[in-house]
Amino acid sequence: MSAHLCSRGALRAAVCLSLALSNAVLVSALAAEPNAEFAVSAAQMKTLGVTLLKLEQPAAIAGIAYAAKVTLPPGQEQMVSAPVAGVVDQLLVGEQQAVKAGQPLLRLNSPQFGEMQLKLLEAASRARLSQQTLQREKALLTEGIIPERRVQEAEAAAQDDAARQRQAEAALRLAGIDAGSIRRIAAGGTVQDGVVVRARAAGVVLGVDIKPGQRVQEADALLRLASLQTLWLDIAMPADRQPATLLKDNKAAAIEIVGRDAVAMPLSVGAMVSDSQTVTLRARVTRGADRLRPGEVVQARVPFAANAAGWALPLQALARQDDQAYVFVRTDKGFIARPVSVASSAGASVQVTGELKPGQEVATASVIALKAAWQGKSGGDK
Repeated sequence: MSAHLCSRGALRAAVCLSLALSNAVLVSALAAEPNAEFAVSAAQMKTLGVTLLKLEQPAAIAGIAYAAKVTLPPGQEQMVSAPVAGVVDQLLVGEQQAVKAGQPLLRLNSPQFGEMQLKLLEAASRARLSQQTLQREKALLTEGIIPERRVQEAEAAAQDDAARQRQAEAALRLAGIDAGSIRRIAAGGTVQDGVVVRARAAGVVLGVDIKPGQRVQEADALLRLASLQTLWLDIAMPADRQPATLLKDNKAAAIEIVGRDAVAMPLSVGAMVSDSQTVTLRARVTRGADRLRPGEVVQARVPFAANAAGWALPLQALARQDDQAYVFVRTDKGFIARPVSVASSAGASVQVTGELKPGQEVATASVIALKAAWQGKSGGDK
């Protein structure tokens, strides 16, 4: 009967070979035993379609790709607002343009700015006059011409006028005027009719909220700048797949940004679960930040390495007998069924631990046929 089946063609060849292998294992009395070797030739492997994977070193499994939003860490985004009310005279930068610290961003024409300078001029003039008066009163007191009370009154007036000058200078500093310009104004320099708004720190222009000719009020938003040297990823993951093992002992596996040649390292896992039953894994981009932009959504592949000594294998490499998982390791004569423990899994990948060594070859296809040959007729499929 077996000869008749095998003569029906190539489609039945694999079935016949599997039966032959099973009978051979039955004769050897090693069927369905862990670490039992059973013979499979190279020709039989080719007929069955068995493929092999050579073990290199223990590694994390590739994981699953999840949606991730690129965000800016706190303190890296800068909102440039109008220091005074006025009209936008000239816009000096555009969106996505890189700027340096102190670089001019725009120019405002502002009557309010002129009034601020005038106040400084008046306050500085009064302060100089008060100091002169104080010095004269002190000289008269030394000569015994005036009472000490006159000197005390002159000192109080000089302190008041100096305070008004410092207040006027502070108002101009808040308007973005540099210290040198403030000193020149206080010394009686020319009053300017416009103020140049400058970048406080280096960054990239993320957005421009105004146009030339537009009238703005004090504190109105003008530009948005950000330093892109450090970026975060907020990765939305199912709550039941929290990669807590990624954060243990700071031995985190790298998170790949799909299609961007960029990687990130996990920082924390959110404590709250959203309405969609997801948690937020936050990661810091450590390579390729220049290929990302804040606000965009990318795909981040999160590994789930649970054991540093585990081996990454495709899911189809596993065979199960009762509650025990096995892999088939290639030997000189055939294969050995090695019992393994599943440390973690994600998608079509698993990470296993067991008596495996670098250089060994593990079957990754037609594992069902190898399991049948290993069990033989007496082993059964439990």
